[in-house]
Amino acid sequence: MKYLIVGLGNIGEEYRNTRHNIGFNVLDALAKASNLVFTDGRYGATATMSLKGRQLILLKPSTYMNLSGNAVRYWMQKENVPLENVLIIVDDLALPFGALRLKSKGSDAGHNGLKHIAATLGTQAYARLRFGIGNDFPRGGQIDFVLGHFTEEDMKTMDERVELACEIIKSFCLAGINITMNQYNKK
Repeated sequence: MKYLIVGLGNIGEEYRNTRHNIGFNVLDALAKASNLVFTDGRYGATATMSLKGRQLILLKPSTYMNLSGNAVRYWMQKENVPLENVLIIVDDLALPFGALRLKSKGSDAGHNGLKHIAATLGTQAYARLRFGIGNDFPRGGQIDFVLGHFTEEDMKTMDERVELACEIIKSFCLAGINITMNQYNKK
């Protein structure tokens, strides 16, 4: 059984380790724990891991955030992954830093990456793991905040939160979305 795990972010040094790239950071941690290396390919960098008989295709799109749907659609078709086996890891301003929420569907909540994925796939009924980045910015400062770096305070618990996100991804693939939501959405 195949799964497509997509971490949203922007390519390029200027975006490395910004709040908007938390999806990339989570996939980097998941790959590192299994000694995997990402390979550049069409529409993104991928790594493939095995997990108890399941194949997880980890994807970091190279399309930039606002065109993420192109990469998701391409890799779903290329690897023949059904929509119910797709999981998108995304930053979320509405959640406090480090809060993790798994959802089976939902609106884009103003997130351009999710908006493009929904438009490209023709549905909002795809799983997403929302990683809270907080919203401590002045009026009109959203773009600078999202494209900014995490605070020292955030970094103190970053590894623990990213590790938990990796656990949620594995549970999604092994136990399914409903069990995983019940188990992790309260943490």
